[in-house]
Amino acid sequence: MIRLTELKIPVQLVTDDNKEIELLYQLLNDKYKIKKSDVIELSIFKKAIDARKKHQVIYVYSVDLVCRDEQKILSRKYPNCSIATTPNFNPTITGDLKLKHRPVVIGFGPSGIFASLLLARLGYNPIVLERGLDADTRTKNVEAFWQTGNYNESSTILFGEGGAGTFSDGKLTTLINDFRCHYVLEALHKHGAPKEILYNNKPHVGTNVLKEIIKNIRKEIISLGGEVRFNSFVTDFNIENNELKSLVVNHKEVILTDLCLMGIGHSARETFETIYQKGLNIEQKAFSLGVRIEHPQSLINQSQYGDFAQYLEPAAYKLSYQSKTGRSAYSFCMCPGGYVMCATSEEGGVVTNGMSESKRDGDNANAALLVNVLPKDFHSDHPLAGMYFQRAIEQKAFEVVGKNYYAPIQLVGDFLEDRVSTKIGSVKPTYLPGYRFVKLSDILPNYVTDTLREALIDFDHKIKGFAMADAVLTGVETRSSSPIRILRDDEGMSNIKGIYPMGEGAGYAGGIMSSAVDGLKQVERLIKVYGL
Repeated sequence: MIRLTELKIPVQLVTDDNKEIELLYQLLNDKYKIKKSDVIELSIFKKAIDARKKHQVIYVYSVDLVCRDEQKILSRKYPNCSIATTPNFNPTITGDLKLKHRPVVIGFGPSGIFASLLLARLGYNPIVLERGLDADTRTKNVEAFWQTGNYNESSTILFGEGGAGTFSDGKLTTLINDFRCHYVLEALHKHGAPKEILYNNKPHVGTNVLKEIIKNIRKEIISLGGEVRFNSFVTDFNIENNELKSLVVNHKEVILTDLCLMGIGHSARETFETIYQKGLNIEQKAFSLGVRIEHPQSLINQSQYGDFAQYLEPAAYKLSYQSKTGRSAYSFCMCPGGYVMCATSEEGGVVTNGMSESKRDGDNANAALLVNVLPKDFHSDHPLAGMYFQRAIEQKAFEVVGKNYYAPIQLVGDFLEDRVSTKIGSVKPTYLPGYRFVKLSDILPNYVTDTLREALIDFDHKIKGFAMADAVLTGVETRSSSPIRILRDDEGMSNIKGIYPMGEGAGYAGGIMSSAVDGLKQVERLIKVYGL
């Protein structure tokens, strides 16, 4: 197979999938003298948008070809032409230590899903314990909360089937460069994701599609002998001689197991406290704190793509700023055409997050604007001090707006002047169940609000209109990452034998892809020790 890179086509010419393939064949003939009749199979390996030149935005492709005479083409020594290589992820069991009981996976977010899937495919018949509910029930209950403000502890957007990522933009981008990412994408595609996720430079699936994908993966796990149990909260860990013996579910049921993969998520605060009391080694970890910002999606489209926006999907952005104070600010989890959500996971607190449907066709763009928070800011050496710091901010936001799960909001122009807003402008807030005008400086630490003000001015130079006076800031965003790290050794195990921490909650990932990959890595580590 041959791989050709740096194939460029103006975006306005690509009107549909058939036209795209036709143009690629034409380009192959013009640039490489490869006729369509020479090609047995053509597949897109990568596709990205180059919008650096606003007078002509282009797609940049890498394509893989199976040709009738590949050696002849390679002998021409064209630039950007090479033999295609795709790493194969096919882990094998080498461990000889026999398990006394079935392995248990705690949490059915990205790390838990892919750890469970790989375990099931290898024949380990895992038991999955998820404290939240299945995707359908969860969605129904969450939507009721958004409409009524009546909090339901069993159904939040942070716990349940798919984890926090179920209610998100379904971003599949990652900063890690790991061949296991292809395994994750292939599994998502097999279970319902569009084929474009396999090659788009910035793939996403949207919350509506992701829910169906996760349900389909669950069905495969069950069909292979696994068990997925919802409303199953692990409330205790029975440990003897520094070794896991069993788990307690919902304070009463005991499940015997000598192996537990713990993908508990970055908001599993009760579990954080339990494992701390049980003696697992935990350390503080930096995270970020801030707000969500909403703009008209049309403003972002025009800024990123200019006149070519009409030919492209809604645009995203990624921004960062370094203050002279040493603090940094950055955009995070940008959701084109999306919505700001109430992501509360504890009674008496306000938390925001963002999501988009697969079409990203909402009127507003939103993203988190965050400032780094360091362990020194916690003013405590307690391993869970960051968690308590988050909680205090969330509870303060809840109290300021009237203890009704409304969100504190402020328009950008008023935020820059540190005054309370009085009316909404051109940008309509999407947060439900409602909002109240406040000064965000009454909730967030000064170093956060001061850094955000500097960053907004800087970002306005990069995206014209970013600091528009009536853009909406919605607070508070506190759950960008875990406030702790559960320490593990080179074999992936905690200081308690049999417990394998993994994913975002354990402090080893950030986002769907890196969490999923960490789950796979943990399975690879344990199958070197434990056989069937």
